[in-house]
Amino acid sequence: MGQYDIAVRQWQEWAVKTSADLDLRLDSFRILFAYNSGKIENPDITYHDTREIFENGKVVGYTGSTRSLFEQQNQKTCYEFLREKIPAKEPLSISLILEIHRVLTEGTYDERRYVENGERPGEFKKHDYVTGVNEVGSYPDEVESDLSVLIEEVNSIGNKNPLKAGAYFHARFENIHPFADGNGRVGRTLLNYWLMINDYPPTIIYDEDKSVYYEALQKYDEQEALDSLVAFLEEQTVKTWTHSMELSRSKDPERKGLSFFML
Repeated sequence: MGQYDIAVRQWQEWAVKTSADLDLRLDSFRILFAYNSGKIENPDITYHDTREIFENGKVVGYTGSTRSLFEQQNQKTCYEFLREKIPAKEPLSISLILEIHRVLTEGTYDERRYVENGERPGEFKKHDYVTGVNEVGSYPDEVESDLSVLIEEVNSIGNKNPLKAGAYFHARFENIHPFADGNGRVGRTLLNYWLMINDYPPTIIYDEDKSVYYEALQKYDEQEALDSLVAFLEEQTVKTWTHSMELSRSKDPERKGLSFFML
């Protein structure tokens, strides 16, 4: 059995049924995820500040940018928003996607988007933003219908192949580029949401590996090919749980169930 399969088996054996179960299993994960997901697009994000926000609710003596602080506070708020929905396996929906975007981007829109373009957190883009070397992105008036089709597609796959369905959802979501800002953070959050409501372990896409991540997304944009992204997510999941377990063990050396990759 490969390491990815071991991670899947262990997550399923943990049988996360309540928000308390989720807090236990994602104790170190949620900080690492928030830090890396934020830093992929904002180099000012630091692990120290992210940890302080999650553990203490504030950062003492903060001198960085206001936007960076809001982004990481929003990551914590988003986790708290989803912690009841994940064990309940609330299905993906347009309303859920909009609310996740609102929570993650509250207070972070710049003047051009907010004042000049009239765009708001929790609303689809109103102007034509393109992304990537292939200049992908749905037209504003097509975003909601494109997302509705995507949700229907992945829901039809369900738990038959959650990782591949999650990879497809993530690649297509980023290809649609539904928001004026925050598409990456929202997309990575939705990927993990999808995985967990289908009883698969969530993953962290590490900032240090973002070039491989972008290459895998580009292959989808160019060829609609998912193999590279699926393989990348498998590797990141193994890396994720190796690191998360090491951090958990450092906090509590007696804690059980922290070395399942050694099985």
